[in-house]
Amino acid sequence: QVQLVESGGGLVQAGGSLRLSCAASGRTFSDYAMGWFRQAPGKEREFVAAISRSGTSTYYADFVKGRFTISRVNAENTVYLQMSGLKPEDTAVYYCAAKGSEYYYSVYGNEYEYAYWGQGTQVTVSS
Repeated sequence: QVQLVESGGGLVQAGGSLRLSCAASGRTFSDYAMGWFRQAPGKEREFVAAISRSGTSTYYADFVKGRFTISRVNAENTVYLQMSGLKPEDTAVYYCAAKGSEYYYSVYGNEYEYAYWGQGTQVTVSS
């Protein structure tokens, strides 16, 4: 079992920045590829960004490219999502997720591949 706890959400004005954190516990963090997803009210959950076990491979949804950066510090059991240039349409609950993987450099964009999820953190962007 892997436990994931997100933090760092909040209310920010359009154009502002936030950094989300996801702290993992329970298993060896570097055994897991990580992802960030989000769900806005009345919408399906969608992929935001993913990072490999190594931290050297990343993958982004088109709508966040150039604005968001995913990173991880395996020694700290933490994955981050740095968000800048925030827009009102980025308002959502953001979730981090973990996928056990034998591949050190692979990334995963499908939510059904992730076995472990955090409880989410609310991000609200005002116009």
